[in-house]
Amino acid sequence: MEIRSEQQLNPVADEVSAITAVVRPILLGILYSLKSEVVAELGDRSHVKLMMLPRLRRPGDGDTGICFEYAAHDAVSRGEDRVLERVFDALKQCKVPGGEVRSILFGVEKAGSQQLIDTAGELLTIDSALLSGSRGRPVKLKRHLNAAAAAFRKRGAGTDLPQSISGLWRADLFLGCSTSDYWVGTTVKINPSGLRGDKGLRIGIVPAGQGKSDRVYVDEHRNLVVCPLPYDGSFVETFYMAWEVVVAFLAADAQLPKEAALPRPAARTVARYLADRRDFPVLDVVEALAALAQPGLLETQSAAADLVRSGGTSAAIVTSAVLAPNPTFL
Repeated sequence: MEIRSEQQLNPVADEVSAITAVVRPILLGILYSLKSEVVAELGDRSHVKLMMLPRLRRPGDGDTGICFEYAAHDAVSRGEDRVLERVFDALKQCKVPGGEVRSILFGVEKAGSQQLIDTAGELLTIDSALLSGSRGRPVKLKRHLNAAAAAFRKRGAGTDLPQSISGLWRADLFLGCSTSDYWVGTTVKINPSGLRGDKGLRIGIVPAGQGKSDRVYVDEHRNLVVCPLPYDGSFVETFYMAWEVVVAFLAADAQLPKEAALPRPAARTVARYLADRRDFPVLDVVEALAALAQPGLLETQSAAADLVRSGGTSAAIVTSAVLAPNPTFL
């Protein structure tokens, strides 16, 4: 599994050039995630024209990257002080003992097989306990991962999970302490209005609203400890807008999408850049757009992430790469 991280270097300037800057690595991410045998029919990747991407690309759950989820996980893993402080407070309210905060990213891919990436193999043990907030002894987390994956594929229908953690399939992360080996299911939403509690979930991570408090608090209605994270929202919003441009452009068969698909003038301008260049190879288009992109906005860093198979019916990896934005401050 390849993690392509777009690291913000400078503040977002004008909207059009910023979107153009982010569209470039997204196009490259799609190009290099194409199956090798498919590309071989055209010669190599340098021969793949922009107009061919809608025909060659097979949309998958991981195409957009895990974005905010991965950025939050990465910030905890890197030990970013501003994030750790809030996550520690949230874990304390969940009565998780220990002081070494760790994160496990759950389910880059949940189709056919259950996968965990990064440090899951070394962090989870057969004794890893999941604190669900309900009475009784904590369940063993590793024992129920397969059932959580199966429940995800069925959107919770016919789950084999224990009643006390029947909503665990909604988890995006497992936050906890590696020394005490206690963990809690965590849901991550970039849109706070989409935050939803369920049995087995204890923490909800959302971005802190501009001008609003980032204090950790208990949401009694959702039965979640809500943990707002400070972050540079302008870059993350630009990333999503750039992704929206690329997806709408490909859905329109590499033509300018209808206005209803891209109502924002800045987004339509960038889509027009792509439509005007549809007959050229993707690599040439990415190079040509460099002159129109905001210089120095971001740099791409690629790293390999370990995959740990923990059950399921297939060993096939459908998603080979994850693209995620890392703002200057999360």
